[in-house]
Amino acid sequence: MAEIGVMIEAQEGLTWERWRLIVSAAEELGFASLRTSDHLMSVMGVEGRPSLPTWPALTLAAELTRRIELGPMVSPMTFYRPAVLARMARAVDELSAGRLLLGVGAGWNVAEHERFGIPLPGWGERFRNLEAGIGRIHQVFANRPLRLLIGGSGERRTLPLAAREAVEWNLNLGDAVVFREKSQRLDELCRAVGRAPEQVRRSVMRLCLVGRDRAELLERVRRLAQVIPGLADVEPDRALDGLRASDQLAGTVAEVVEQMRPLAEAGVQLFLLQHFLLDDREHLELWAEGLLPAVRSMRAAA
Repeated sequence: MAEIGVMIEAQEGLTWERWRLIVSAAEELGFASLRTSDHLMSVMGVEGRPSLPTWPALTLAAELTRRIELGPMVSPMTFYRPAVLARMARAVDELSAGRLLLGVGAGWNVAEHERFGIPLPGWGERFRNLEAGIGRIHQVFANRPLRLLIGGSGERRTLPLAAREAVEWNLNLGDAVVFREKSQRLDELCRAVGRAPEQVRRSVMRLCLVGRDRAELLERVRRLAQVIPGLADVEPDRALDGLRASDQLAGTVAEVVEQMRPLAEAGVQLFLLQHFLLDDREHLELWAEGLLPAVRSMRAAA
């Protein structure tokens, strides 16, 4: 059985008022998880766009909810001293009664690092810092380890790290064939370090845009173009085709269910759906009413 989580890009227009409403909706509508990105400014290059810092936002979500899993997607180790990150994460985990999943990464966005004066070393050094940071996090809270998420597809370093450290592995690019190949490789790496593959939940992150009919869908495409600058001058029909061509989930409920099915059959256990239309609660309701029951009925192919 697969589940659905809500993924919010906090740097792309999130405000406290919007966040409170999204947190409430995600909890009430039965989604399995609520995640938020950890960036310092719009990664789409929109100057002055509202944004919320991740850890205060997660703290509020922990206070307002009782059931749903919470976590960052993901906190770059370049932003934090690992022990300080661990302390913040432990506080949110305690406030939420153990519902935090700590996603960590090496850092990648050049523009925000330059803008905020944060060093961004080369990839090799960043990855070594990530590995060392995870070690420090374990050391700080050895008696009560934090649950970790690792994302990525690299077979030389990222997947081995996920096999050793993660309770969830996430892939945000590629189709079901790519996902199955990478997931099977992760299985092998888990066994090599003495872990059962079942100990690592498999998730994907995708933009998701759904309509009850084509007219409603195209209207949401038009609103999405107000959020994503690259879609601003593209006709809605062409934009919709482009989303589908890049492996995003877009269509009527029935169409999106069929787009999700191959991924579920390939072993996806959690779909983290990016919700860019932050004031559109009806969109979340449509996910809950139309997608969630269908996804829960899906089974991985033998």
